Amino acid sequence: MSACTVSGVAVRAVATAIPSRMERVQDASERFGAEEVAKIAASSGIEARVVADPSCCASDLCQASAERLLAELGWDRSTISALVFVSQTPDYILPATSCLLQQRLSLPSTCAAFDVNLGCSGYVYGLWIAASLVAAGQHRVLLLVGDTINRLVSPLDRATALLFGDAGSATALEADPDAGPLHFVLGTNGAGGGNLVVPAGGARQPHTSETSVRKERANGNMRADDDLSMAGAEIFAFTLKEVPPLVDQVLAMAGWTREEVDHVVFHQANRFILQHLARKLKLDERQVVLALQNYGNTVSASIPLALSSAVPTGGRKKLILAGFGVGYSWGALAFSPNELLLIPPVTLTR
Repeated sequence: MSACTVSGVAVRAVATAIPSRMERVQDASERFGAEEVAKIAASSGIEARVVADPSCCASDLCQASAERLLAELGWDRSTISALVFVSQTPDYILPATSCLLQQRLSLPSTCAAFDVNLGCSGYVYGLWIAASLVAAGQHRVLLLVGDTINRLVSPLDRATALLFGDAGSATALEADPDAGPLHFVLGTNGAGGGNLVVPAGGARQPHTSETSVRKERANGNMRADDDLSMAGAEIFAFTLKEVPPLVDQVLAMAGWTREEVDHVVFHQANRFILQHLARKLKLDERQVVLALQNYGNTVSASIPLALSSAVPTGGRKKLILAGFGVGYSWGALAFSPNELLLIPPVTLTR
């Protein structure tokens, strides 16, 4: 796994936004049967999901997060050197959504802006990229991370239909010689890419009238090639194999014991996976943040949403963030911010 330490960079604040529409898992009982829905809810830990309306994009949720963040920090927008947008659901194939967000947020034309296509590990990768930019001389960087993944989910596929939520986030990073080190560990195994994939719609398999037709798949699920396909058992096996050594390595880099860590914020995949990870890593359940009950798995935004909704703001804490999934891709960050502002989620009505 790739590992590095970035110094002289402070993660100042995190803000998130969710759509106003909420769908309760139990409401799908007529679709999938009450017993099946109860099983999914029990293992996933998800009781409700936040779902964006068709007019709401990931960029809208990220923009709302950024506006709140900038207002709380009181940052002069002209001082922002770069904007990084991480998402698997951009506004368009082109142009880059980051360019549109630069204009919508009234950032200066001197602000560099670019997109990164990553999912479950995307927040940690985004922090690594943004922190590296600051360390290289960019004074302030805005990291926007979010997905409206439900646009890619078949409502007739029980493997995915009751799991995912939509959300956006904004994180502020800036140069600070007094900031504690940021320890990153990152890894990739593209051999698992086919286990969490939208087969059609890109250049490899372009969208056609045929790819949008939902057909019966394994276990009676109805899904089109334009829809998200997930092999849950393979994802679970990958997670249990890669994430414990990931956490061990980032702990060693930071020089921390497990007991010293205040909060471990995993990608909020589902409760079953997170509980298994906690047991395998011998973490106290009070250390492991669970914040998906009323949101669902919000993919790239799940870690910042968990931070802003379930971790108390202020004070010096020892934190580990760990994202893992689609790609396969995984990454972890260990850091102890002097004062991290965590802004509660704002609800966006569209």
